[in-house]
Amino acid sequence: MKCILATAKLTPKLLKEIIIAIEAYFKAHQFIRKHNLWRWIVLPGMIYMVLFSVSMYYFAHTCNSFIGWLNQATGLKGWLDKQHSGILGFFFALGSLMLWLAMMLFYFSLFKFFFLIVGSPVFAYLSEKTEAIIEGKDYPFSLSQLAKDIIRGIRIALRNALWQTVYAISFLLLSLIPVLGWATPVIALMVEFYYYGFSMLDYSMERHKKSAAESIDYIGDNKGLAIGNGFGFYAMHLLPFVGWMLAPAYAVVAATLSMYPLKEEGKPLGIVIDG
Repeated sequence: MKCILATAKLTPKLLKEIIIAIEAYFKAHQFIRKHNLWRWIVLPGMIYMVLFSVSMYYFAHTCNSFIGWLNQATGLKGWLDKQHSGILGFFFALGSLMLWLAMMLFYFSLFKFFFLIVGSPVFAYLSEKTEAIIEGKDYPFSLSQLAKDIIRGIRIALRNALWQTVYAISFLLLSLIPVLGWATPVIALMVEFYYYGFSMLDYSMERHKKSAAESIDYIGDNKGLAIGNGFGFYAMHLLPFVGWMLAPAYAVVAATLSMYPLKEEGKPLGIVIDG
């Protein structure tokens, strides 16, 4: 698989898709209110919020302890103290911060994929419910189809978690390199956006009988939708507690809604919707 950043050139098409995906979050809020979908959002959202708050708190302390141990074990802290250099101290502090951020992103990437797997039944149903309302149809409930959606969601989440772990470990190693490592949190965020949005978009691809390979090709060709969806998910985390609670479900609804603007312009999205 090619590196995301190597293929995600800043083109008008990519920018348009990112904007569509971000706008879909605002539409998702209106959509959820209008059709009263809160029952599928509040409970799983509260579970996510509690798990996120507790786990990130303890992992942040673990990161601090690890960086402190690393500095002592390598003798870097003692050497730096002997230099009495403000500039070296600044670079040291900045490098430690970049490593801390890279580690936190790595943990969060694993955490969110864990929740994607656990919450896949709710996410699969919410995506289907959203599309049923958009199309004005009432898809009959099918336990077998829901089971397929769940299994597909878990497989995609595991695949994306594996690839993202490979990238994350590379970024962690890169963050140890002075100056060059400062860019790693930004690069890591772009990869995070893409792979999370990928998982959200795939629910729609599965529902329209697209294979995993077809989904990978489609989302790879329209990666702006995935990046924009992932950006919206992360941006909601800037609003403590409420944003954390709403982010997962809003991402599902927004991903489903983001498929339609380009379709309405007559540009095929790689999915087939009857009607």
